Amino acid sequence: MSDDGIRLIVGLGNPGAQYEATRHNVGFWFVDALARSANADFRPESRFHGALCRCVVGGYDLRLLKPSTYMNHSGRSVAAVAHYFDIPTERILIAHDELDLPVGTVRLKQGGGHAGHNGLRDSISALGGRDFWRLRIGIDHPGDRSLVTGYVLGRPSGADRQAIDGALCDAERVLEQLLQGRFQQVMNHLHAGR
Repeated sequence: MSDDGIRLIVGLGNPGAQYEATRHNVGFWFVDALARSANADFRPESRFHGALCRCVVGGYDLRLLKPSTYMNHSGRSVAAVAHYFDIPTERILIAHDELDLPVGTVRLKQGGGHAGHNGLRDSISALGGRDFWRLRIGIDHPGDRSLVTGYVLGRPSGADRQAIDGALCDAERVLEQLLQGRFQQVMNHLHAGR
């Protein structure tokens, strides 16, 4: 078995019921779906500033994380888990909302900047590097920078939610390939214009 694959998947979001269904929480939606499929539960872990879930998928040991800090302090949680379990930065996948992709689109990439995303900015800073993988979940752009905060903290329409859920299902189908380190294959699948 390859040891080149993902060992920690972080879903970015904000804690609390008032944020649960907002666009900014699509990262949480993704790791929640993975935990449900694996019949595993998240447990609050104060030393990791978040809720952690451990599961085995296709023979691979995987941890899922939902930081309980607000978005702009997510890195504290990500770094705490990565350091404790000795998970290299390039074996981490961070799932997050992406304004620059249309709703219903999901893309995989490694490295890059934070593009103004506070959760990514803080994670890059806390991890001391940007070599982690990103699962970019498209939520579309409201059209004007001044509208972004209200937009990401708002709920998607029913049709948009359905499209996002479809994209998350598509990403979930390539989970084993991510754990095996078959990143090019995953990108070929996700970027095929579905």
